[in-house]
Amino acid sequence: MYELLSTSDRQQWLMASLRRQPLIIVLRPKESDLLGPFLQSLLCHRLDQLVDLGVRHIEIAWMDHLRWSDLIATIRLRHPTVQLGVASVTSQRGLQAVIDLDLPYAMSPLLDQGLVSMAHQHNCCLVPGVMTPTEIRQALVLGCHLVKLFPALVLGLDYHRQISAPMGDLPFMIAAGGLTVADLDPWLSAGYDAIALGRGVLNTTAAVDDLRHWLT
Repeated sequence: MYELLSTSDRQQWLMASLRRQPLIIVLRPKESDLLGPFLQSLLCHRLDQLVDLGVRHIEIAWMDHLRWSDLIATIRLRHPTVQLGVASVTSQRGLQAVIDLDLPYAMSPLLDQGLVSMAHQHNCCLVPGVMTPTEIRQALVLGCHLVKLFPALVLGLDYHRQISAPMGDLPFMIAAGGLTVADLDPWLSAGYDAIALGRGVLNTTAAVDDLRHWLT
């Protein structure tokens, strides 16, 4: 589906999709999710729940495990309409798995020039993690039009405004790390383009209700 798209096209596609729904939910598989029957796993339950709520962008964290790629293939068959990305890509091995599966995009908690170069070479959309103005500028120079601000909660709600004044135009910025559903509207209003949340949004009935309310 995505094999004919260039890196730039994939970045534009992801930005357009996130403008329609500026939310990403990140799920981290456990060993039991990989070894047991998928339909009986907690991960499957979480995915079904998110899709039923109307979440469009879901990331599955990379794991260096023989059955990880099979897990991703199973998820894609069960939920073909989900824009499925990969989180926590910090190695060439992880990025190669994303490339081999032709997944829409991957995210990293760090800015690694080697990984960015590898992604561009294979027309893969890799969203690097950044924290400082220097890293943000370096990501732009490397051709990354989307970045993940991480850890967002440590940097604070006002960080976007503080750096946009001296830096001017900023890349499409996804805030991630320590945020909750209650942070969605304040952080989006503060200038961030999208928000990434962890699986904790499904840990309580109240949290699920808050997410459902936001999505509707």
